[in-house]
Amino acid sequence: MLAKISTSRKLLLKLFGLKILFSSLKSMHSFPHLPFYLGLMHRHEHLKRKTTKIIKTVATTTLQPLLLLLFASWIKSAPPMQQDLQIVYDYGTNHFEETILDQDYMDKHQDGKTIKEKKSIIIPDEKSLQLQKDESVTILPDKKENEEMPTCLLCVCLLGSVYCEEVDIDVVPPLPKESAYLYARFNKIKKLTAKDFADIPNLRRLDFTGNLIKDIEDSTFSKLSLLEELSLAENQLLKLPILPPRLTLFNAKFNKIKSRGIKANTFKKLSNLTFLYLDHNALESVPLNLPESLRVIHLQFNNITSVTDDTFCKANDTRYIREHIEEIRLEGNPIILGKYPNSFTCLKRLPVGSYF
Repeated sequence: MLAKISTSRKLLLKLFGLKILFSSLKSMHSFPHLPFYLGLMHRHEHLKRKTTKIIKTVATTTLQPLLLLLFASWIKSAPPMQQDLQIVYDYGTNHFEETILDQDYMDKHQDGKTIKEKKSIIIPDEKSLQLQKDESVTILPDKKENEEMPTCLLCVCLLGSVYCEEVDIDVVPPLPKESAYLYARFNKIKKLTAKDFADIPNLRRLDFTGNLIKDIEDSTFSKLSLLEELSLAENQLLKLPILPPRLTLFNAKFNKIKSRGIKANTFKKLSNLTFLYLDHNALESVPLNLPESLRVIHLQFNNITSVTDDTFCKANDTRYIREHIEEIRLEGNPIILGKYPNSFTCLKRLPVGSYF
């Protein structure tokens, strides 16, 4: 059988060699008319017939047994039927469980040996999936726990500024020592104490607008030597504490402050105070000893009934002029400003209010 295959291989080589030579010579125009061409054609046809006969013989005697051997080996190596798979459904409960599925994987050849490995697949039920979902969800703390959280998680800390707006805190949270600006607007803070700012000496601005502050200890801001702006607007204050000396802006509008709640020297030493907002309170008179540095004074919508020659000017100095003042608002008060012409002689602009 091997001899027949070798003979057919040699004949094929001769046949294809002649075919290549024939195709190359055929490109010559005069070639088909030469006797040499006729001889090559005859030899080519003879080899073609002989090769075809040998190929048929080899195919019947050799290829068929080889195909049978290959087919038998393929049938032998086929994997057995997987009869050990089992799926159990529990329809009696709200969820279903599937037992462990044993699945035969493809054979892995290691060191010339065939090893069959099994891999177990565990399909979780609905309860375990629900637990995984619950664990992935971040549980937000209750509002009662807010005060126990670190300030920079509850609030926003950014380059010395702390923003604690509308987070429902009822006390001043512990602040980073480097804090310079605190915005604690629209919360539920009821009281301010000296301890709230004892270790924060670099504060420059405090804003407690829109809280429920009723009481402030006198020494709360006394040690804040760098504090420049303080807003206590929209609270429930009845009196004012001692204010820091470098203050340039003080806003306490929309409170319940009365004149007896402001001491005579509260503003006297505030030589840098520029903006004073005390409108919408319960003042019966203009605060005393207002500093020369003031540019804007808002006292509208109080209960002010009168002013004196010393309220804004100096009664003993007719040449005195208040240089920096730009705006005084007194509208919404019971006072008739026209009755006190000598009270405004030092002003460059008359106050806003009712004159008749």
